[in-house]
Amino acid sequence: MSPTENWREFVVAHADGGVLDGVVTRVLPFGAFVEVAPGMEGLLPTVGGTGPFAAGAAVAVRLDKLDVQNRRFSLTLA
Repeated sequence: MSPTENWREFVVAHADGGVLDGVVTRVLPFGAFVEVAPGMEGLLPTVGGTGPFAAGAAVAVRLDKLDVQNRRFSLTLA
């Protein structure tokens, strides 16, 4: 399946904001990137004292903002 098809399927399946199980892949000063599906990483910003996160940690998240045009999404803790 192509990356475009993967993205479309992800958007259709998760645009309703349901809870997703993910794994932290990278931690940066402003947040953590969380992989919620193979090849699908979103940003979980560090806001209001959330975190700290460690790479490899499992985390439950919810889709917050979806930028379909740029194929990006941000997350919040579930």
